[in-house]
Amino acid sequence: MTIVSQNEHKRLAGEKAIDFVEDGMIVGVGTGSTVAYFIDALARIKDRIAGAVSSSEQSTERLRRHGIEVMDLNATGSLSLYVDGADECDPHKRLIKGGGAALTREKIIAEASRKFVCIIDPIKQVPVLGKFPLPVEVVPMARSLVAREILAMTGGQPVWRDGVTTDNGNWILDVHNLSIVDPVGLERELNQIPGVVSVGLFARRPADVVIIGGEPPQVL
Repeated sequence: MTIVSQNEHKRLAGEKAIDFVEDGMIVGVGTGSTVAYFIDALARIKDRIAGAVSSSEQSTERLRRHGIEVMDLNATGSLSLYVDGADECDPHKRLIKGGGAALTREKIIAEASRKFVCIIDPIKQVPVLGKFPLPVEVVPMARSLVAREILAMTGGQPVWRDGVTTDNGNWILDVHNLSIVDPVGLERELNQIPGVVSVGLFARRPADVVIIGGEPPQVL
């Protein structure tokens, strides 16, 4: 039996997402190690697409290095397709994202896209979200306030991701020890805390399609 490595799972998922790219598209592109494989695969068909909208400076750099034009979402309007990874995915295609600290831009592009394709390796599948610490992007002056509110609201333990500043100039709190049985409700409640910029729960707007890397990749 062939043993497939985690990186190989990521590559297979990233390359399978190319099936959803149509000629002339402006493609929304996420962030992370699995998305890097998608960008490399996208480069092989770059003459077929009109360009990309990127969720992070990291992805922008990789896209441009491949000669793919990176466009501003304000100029493109709605997108047909967004491809991104996830840190966790439940059976309802609801996600935790933000391990790479790009959750706010990722959430904006997901909202602007008609189809959101999430690419993951098998270990990202979970029955209930929360084993992976939930990232919350906060305005720096509100870090302690938001942490206290989250502790009181959820009982989870917020930990400042010290030394990390998002592309938007904000900070990240990672909330540990959660079991998220109502992702939509928790996303809504956390978003109401003053100082919260964005929450790494993608539940109100989940993925439309999930690709799980493997031989062959599984499409849900």
